[in-house]
Amino acid sequence: MEFNIASLSFVGESRFEPVDTSKVYDVVIIGGGPAGLTAAVYCMRKGVSVALVAKHAGGQVADTSGIENYMGYRYINGLELVDKFKSQVLQFSISYDEGGDVEAIEDGAIKSVLLKDGRIIKGKTLIIASGKRWKKLGVPGEVELTGKGVAYCSICDAPFFAGKKVAVVGGGNSGVEAAIDLAKVAGEVFVIQNLDRLTADKILVDKLNSFGNVRFIYKTVVRQIKGVSSVESIVLENTGSLQKTELAVDGIFIEIGLEPNSDFVKGVLELNSSGEIIVDCACRTSVNGIFAAGDVTSVPFKQIIIAAGEGAKAALSACEYLLNEM
Repeated sequence: MEFNIASLSFVGESRFEPVDTSKVYDVVIIGGGPAGLTAAVYCMRKGVSVALVAKHAGGQVADTSGIENYMGYRYINGLELVDKFKSQVLQFSISYDEGGDVEAIEDGAIKSVLLKDGRIIKGKTLIIASGKRWKKLGVPGEVELTGKGVAYCSICDAPFFAGKKVAVVGGGNSGVEAAIDLAKVAGEVFVIQNLDRLTADKILVDKLNSFGNVRFIYKTVVRQIKGVSSVESIVLENTGSLQKTELAVDGIFIEIGLEPNSDFVKGVLELNSSGEIIVDCACRTSVNGIFAAGDVTSVPFKQIIIAAGEGAKAALSACEYLLNEM
């Protein structure tokens, strides 16, 4: 069975209904990744009314090639795991809004989620599980050539670079995973790392080293992405000598980490220096009745299994709050 992002959409499912903006839900969940979907399952099993708001089902998991550390599966593709999550959620009836972009949240006796299209979704409690997004390089040409050779998801875009020369920026797990995906189809892969070594897990580094079409460029950063209608080359700078060189490539995958999707809670919830929502051991935030789970929070070690567990905790905490405080 083949999977793609579109097939994982919950829109149109018979057991899912549109979010009712005239209703006050017991719990409003923001985010459709492992934390948000797990929270939804736990809340619905408790019998509380739930509205789930997500840009798309699966979150970052849908962009992950292979997963070998999620219990119950020796190996599973990210899209396949999201499909398993989807099947679990489909046991229940739920109000669902996919594609909605959250502008802000408001505290009060009843919490409000303000969407950029002007709608307001109300809840007695909120669970924020909005995850993280790809970091950008912030160099000339990046924005202009995004989708024209500049990419952030090797699973989505690697097939477009069959037989071509492509660069991957980043030597951590996400960068090396992207390089592995690309090495299978591309003619030549250049891994650009600002340090003097790769920082990815050894098992990933060993796998990448098994390919003969991969080249490593250490102590180097990207200063510019050049091209007219598509990427043609990148300007590199050695971090020691500051010498600049130009490398001809057909594409560049930017894999330098993630930043939390927490902009919409600024001024309402307490954040740490990395912009993550600060939570306690019960997923409580600095505001009573608002909980958070997953990669958007200050909980260390951003892993799928941890996010799912935190989603369960946040749901149970929200249900306990409804029972004792409302």
